[in-house]
Amino acid sequence: MEFSAWEPHYLEILAYFGFSREDDEKAATLLSTLLNRDDLSELIRLVKGRDITVCGNAPSLARELSCISKGSVIFAADAAADVLFTHGIRPDTIFTDLDGATDLLIEMNRAGTIVVVHAHGDNISLLQYWVPRFPGPVIATTQSSPLLHVHNFGGFSDGDRAVFAADALGARTITLVGFDLDDRNVDPVKRGKLIWAKKLLALICHDH
Repeated sequence: MEFSAWEPHYLEILAYFGFSREDDEKAATLLSTLLNRDDLSELIRLVKGRDITVCGNAPSLARELSCISKGSVIFAADAAADVLFTHGIRPDTIFTDLDGATDLLIEMNRAGTIVVVHAHGDNISLLQYWVPRFPGPVIATTQSSPLLHVHNFGGFSDGDRAVFAADALGARTITLVGFDLDDRNVDPVKRGKLIWAKKLLALICHDH
């Protein structure tokens, strides 16, 4: 999704949660200085014309691993990567704002998993801690205005950002596993994020 099409949704999200665009842009600028490379071409080669399975971190994920199609490219949303990895599946790409990051993320990245790391106003300290430690391919994203080497494919939370990226980079099909957008057993902020994920994912479904 082009930023011009994404920006109205972003402004609504800022208003809904009371987030600061200035803080988001400060984080994106920091991320651009922490990364001296952009491995987007690797992700494009991985995605274009392929079947993508996006794994969310709902409690049902471990039970749904059999739903992952053989041969599909696996995207993981943040801590879903750890669930996959502990079940013997190393995801091809992890979309993360780092709030669920563990040392397994470094291990997977070293083995070739692409990390798509996201900057927003609340994760500056996490960016400073984790980003310099990544030994493998990394791509930077923001939910605000894109910068040189800091991309915005659309989407807000880790799972829906993964779907937006797959769509933007030419995936043939996108299948969701481990998503529970109607989960009521979450705190109010997480509930709001699920509401927005449902709205945003509907935009991708509509486009297809």
